[in-house]
Amino acid sequence: MSRQIELLAEETLDPKEWEAMRALGHRMLDDAMDYLESLRDRPVWQHAPPQVKAHFEGPPPPGPEPAGEVYQEYLRYIHPHQIGNDHPRFWGWVAGTGTVMGMFAELLAASTNAISGSFSYLSNNYVELQVLDWCKDLLGYPPTASGLITSGCSASNLIGLSVARDAMAGFDVRGRGMQNTPQQMTLYCSDEAHSSIQKAIEMLGFGKDALRRIPVNESLQIDLEALKAAIENDRAKGLLPICIVGCAGTTNTAAIDDLNALADICAEERCWFHIDGACGAWTAIAPRYRHLVAGMERADSLAFDLHKWMYLQYPIGCVLVRNAKAHRRAFSLTTTYLAHGEGDRGLTGVDVPWISDLGFELSRGFHALKAWMTIKEHGTAKYGRLIQQNIDQAHYLARLIEAAPELELALPVSLNIVNFRYTRPDLDDATLDDLNKQIETELQERGIAVASTVTIWDRHYLHVGIANHRSRREDFDLLVREVIRIGNELA
Repeated sequence: MSRQIELLAEETLDPKEWEAMRALGHRMLDDAMDYLESLRDRPVWQHAPPQVKAHFEGPPPPGPEPAGEVYQEYLRYIHPHQIGNDHPRFWGWVAGTGTVMGMFAELLAASTNAISGSFSYLSNNYVELQVLDWCKDLLGYPPTASGLITSGCSASNLIGLSVARDAMAGFDVRGRGMQNTPQQMTLYCSDEAHSSIQKAIEMLGFGKDALRRIPVNESLQIDLEALKAAIENDRAKGLLPICIVGCAGTTNTAAIDDLNALADICAEERCWFHIDGACGAWTAIAPRYRHLVAGMERADSLAFDLHKWMYLQYPIGCVLVRNAKAHRRAFSLTTTYLAHGEGDRGLTGVDVPWISDLGFELSRGFHALKAWMTIKEHGTAKYGRLIQQNIDQAHYLARLIEAAPELELALPVSLNIVNFRYTRPDLDDATLDDLNKQIETELQERGIAVASTVTIWDRHYLHVGIANHRSRREDFDLLVREVIRIGNELA
């Protein structure tokens, strides 16, 4: 009988020895703090060698392994080979850095396995709503606007363009489907717009042929006359222009379209105005540079990240929608198993909508907590100064490049992105393209700094996107010295 009871014993995933697990947790936290405190003394990047890849081959473990050994395995095979975006000299691909409080917030959210967006009267939702209100206030959006915390601008662009489609199509898209559209719809963005715009348009059933990629001017902003001509041409063909996408900071160059002019065109052409502000929206809180995004507040929908220029841990983005009713109509769906009850046990007399009715995800983590805690810790004025600092650092780097005969800028710096290359008069463009790609690789593999590369006007350039609160001017001095040194070695 005792044997039968033993066989039927119930199990759990909680620790058998809480004190031992607590000690391991304290060690993990101490190791994480040591790592962050000593970042400047570490290489930016360590490429994972072949033995690391080989380590992650094989079947799942059939039995348990001691928690301490699992952590040791992490320290040996995983921790050393990260992308390095928390390092002071990481500037590739416009990636953010994270904060200590953001790390703590992620731990706290995970400790309760927090859900956000459903179950209206959870404190998590009040936190998200306040963070959304803060974003609206800081970016000049009306308090009546709707919004949602997302995993990043890919999701934010998808949500914004989905609302645009349903609001501007002129028929019930959700009910009848895109196959029944009475007119083919068209959308417009610049050649420099992010790939997530095209992906969203494909996922929403428009087809990529519905997207008009408009040429850019010498500043890599959308060409307004070419845009007007494209819209006029599409209307003449019986097509229905429904949306113009403006860029508030492109990924390649941080170019900002003339947002006020685009808003005017949208008003004239009865088009939805969506802005992708993944890289540059937060320029709005930098005291000396906020004029660069004038007109952003006129958008019908605005997508932006907080894991880039608000320096938070990945992932966290946001979308704001001016017309709250249109936003909810595009996504709200209540089935019997998700029926909402009355709020506050009848005290308010109203049913508070679920935030998850504003997007395509029902299961959502508590991303808003890291924004709420970190913004409260530092205050918005400091964030504005840090963003201004990054822009100032970009201009400082540009001056260093202009003073070095071995280097050349791709174009004048306007925001926080600097594109430049090593050059020699005796080398042709094809050779210089290969050489600068090698310089990028050597910078990364030697752990000196992480820049990426972009192609502008058919030439390869080193790409430095500064969304890093840990960078100092001395880091850019070092970058310039090392690019010249490595370029001279390779050439």
